[in-house]
Amino acid sequence: MRNVPIKACKPTLLGIPFDTNSSYLRGSAGAPPLIREAFRCDSSNSSTESGIELGSESLLDAGDLELPANGEFEAVESAVGELLDRGQTPVCLGGDHSITYPIVRAFGKRFADLAIIHFDAHTDLYDEFEGNRYSHACPFARIMEEGLAKRLIQVGIRTMNSHQRKQAARFGVEVVEMRELPALERLKLAGPVYVSFDIDVLDPAFAPGISHREPGGMSVREAVAHLHAITGELVGADIVEFNPKQDVSQLTAMVCAKILKEILGKMIVG
Repeated sequence: MRNVPIKACKPTLLGIPFDTNSSYLRGSAGAPPLIREAFRCDSSNSSTESGIELGSESLLDAGDLELPANGEFEAVESAVGELLDRGQTPVCLGGDHSITYPIVRAFGKRFADLAIIHFDAHTDLYDEFEGNRYSHACPFARIMEEGLAKRLIQVGIRTMNSHQRKQAARFGVEVVEMRELPALERLKLAGPVYVSFDIDVLDPAFAPGISHREPGGMSVREAVAHLHAITGELVGADIVEFNPKQDVSQLTAMVCAKILKEILGKMIVG
């Protein structure tokens, strides 16, 4: 298991343009370049709220992954593993949420006692969805089945049904439903932490560019506050489920860029 302090690593962006496992609307495969464009947009500057300047010297960009026609998950796991083995800290830009499973497979093989903090409107714990065990509705069932994380804390959930409640109980998932927020103290952890941020955790008023609009979600300010509350070593992250086809005036792209900034700042500050 790798045990390199996060402060010795450099955050590295990796685009994963994949939405084959989307169950409703396709389009999130087109998100990575638009998140980058918003991140670099002159309408804002490169400073994070934690006081970090995100210049070219503070992070790397590995570009977008070229996925094969078959074996996409294997390619994702391999690419993320290579970044980790080079001492880099992957921040993956999706893509639908199914990509989190192969990403975390790479992390789980290299970090003992990994904790995942998962921001989402949905638990994504289905055993299978519409006959697909690798649907974007299932990644955390696969992750927990394989024992890739010691803890899974889910924040902002507001769509749980009876099957998902049974799955959460089966895997010992710590579910923080939207109605229970704020939950800042719940995010104070030790050891390696991976953040998976599904943009639909936000209320669609703040982020309309998503496939599954679920009203009653977090504001951007609430999301930033919860990201800042995380303790432990932030060893990796993903931002997923931004669907540019559903966006309005690039609003969601800019929100993704804001979330990306704050995650990167958190990584660098430690």
